[in-house]
Amino acid sequence: MDFYYLPGSAPCRAVQMTAAAVGVELNLKLTNLMAGEHMKPEFLKLNPQHCVPTLVDGDFSLWESRAIMIYLVDRYAKGEVGEKLYPKDPQKRAVVNQRLYFDMGTLYQRFGDYYYPQIFEGAAANPENYRKIGEALEFLEVFLHDQQFVAGGNCLTLADLSVLATLTTFEVAGYDFSGYTSVYERYGRIQKVAPGADINREWAEAARPFFEKVKAPAQ
Repeated sequence: MDFYYLPGSAPCRAVQMTAAAVGVELNLKLTNLMAGEHMKPEFLKLNPQHCVPTLVDGDFSLWESRAIMIYLVDRYAKGEVGEKLYPKDPQKRAVVNQRLYFDMGTLYQRFGDYYYPQIFEGAAANPENYRKIGEALEFLEVFLHDQQFVAGGNCLTLADLSVLATLTTFEVAGYDFSGYTSVYERYGRIQKVAPGADINREWAEAARPFFEKVKAPAQ
């Protein structure tokens, strides 16, 4: 399977960890967005939305990280591995989905709303967007208050891998979330048990230089 990716991207790293958990090897295709490689005709044939991550499995191509994660489990996970990562029980699966969507639409989205305009557009720091990051972490703190994993239960799921990738980006960006005690403790714990966590950390470091230009909002 060909995997078009950018190392610093949290969604790309979440897919990488899922592949490690499932036990499939990805043929890595580093894609330089700054050089416009995602806009080349051959890439647009694979993904007209021209984004990463993109997975190509034979003649099938798929993008959006959480869709790819679910596909890898449904297609390649064997035995109890798949059941743990993405349980078939409707209610357990619904909670995993909710946490995945929370990461996509709230936690990672709010991080991006604050940081990325400064990095890519030279925008000024927006205090309200910074506040919203804290609010998202407060939600996650409540989710994790009496739970060991992001979607509850007693085992690692896709939700943990997705949130781990996001929180690693928080850390590389210099955002201090140690005050959210449940989030911080589970972050450390999940790093120790998540397959591919070492590569997640290594790849995340590629984004560090971009965050050095970001300023904290004026108090």
